[in-house]
Amino acid sequence: MTIWDLHCHPASFGGRTPEEAMAETIRLCDVMGIERVCVYLSTLAHADPTPAQFRQHNDYILRCVGHFAHRAFGFAYVNPNYAAESVEEINRCVRDGPMVGIKLWVARRCSDSVIDPIIQRAAALNAVIFQHTWSKTNGNLPGESTPEDMAALAARHPRTPIICGHTGGNWERGIRVIRPYANVYADLAGSDPTAGFTEMAVRELGVSRIIYGSDTGGRSFSSQLAKVHGARIPEGAKRAIFSENLKRLIKVKG
Repeated sequence: MTIWDLHCHPASFGGRTPEEAMAETIRLCDVMGIERVCVYLSTLAHADPTPAQFRQHNDYILRCVGHFAHRAFGFAYVNPNYAAESVEEINRCVRDGPMVGIKLWVARRCSDSVIDPIIQRAAALNAVIFQHTWSKTNGNLPGESTPEDMAALAARHPRTPIICGHTGGNWERGIRVIRPYANVYADLAGSDPTAGFTEMAVRELGVSRIIYGSDTGGRSFSSQLAKVHGARIPEGAKRAIFSENLKRLIKVKG
């Protein structure tokens, strides 16, 4: 099957340069049969990055994509706490550059309307919008979004496709929360490879709203691929999840 991985962090594989880290990512993709990967973030752990810091992250990814454009798609990391500067960065990386999506992490909960200029600009450029979400038993980080925050964002932008990163970690809860919002896609990446995740997502959301991702190198390719390969769903559904759904969202450049 053709496999496109929504959710990869090449910096996790080390290397002295972005090019070396990306080369190792592609080597492992070849071993696992993955054709293309979406990449974001560098080695720097900035949860609430300044504009200078998120530009630094994106410069790292631009170097990754620059040498592996035939295998990798770049997403621009931006911060709703700097909405105007984030819009400028989207223009630099997506409108004027090779990137095809944006990555939002834990700086500000996505239910806050301060994020709206970022969502609107990304949507205008047909950029994929990826929002990290998690539901933690011991409490989320101050700006970390939950699936409930995602639901509030989706309700404000009902015509804009948005990906619910990790499906909230607690996927049984996350699937049910996003179910009413047809513009929200479930990202399979990141949680433990528990049996039943993919089957429940197909049953509750429909196969067209589910996208395979790994969150490698935080997780292994193999454990995350197993969520789909081992799911008790038709082969056609696996093909949709592994690549076809993501292909509809990504606007390939060049």
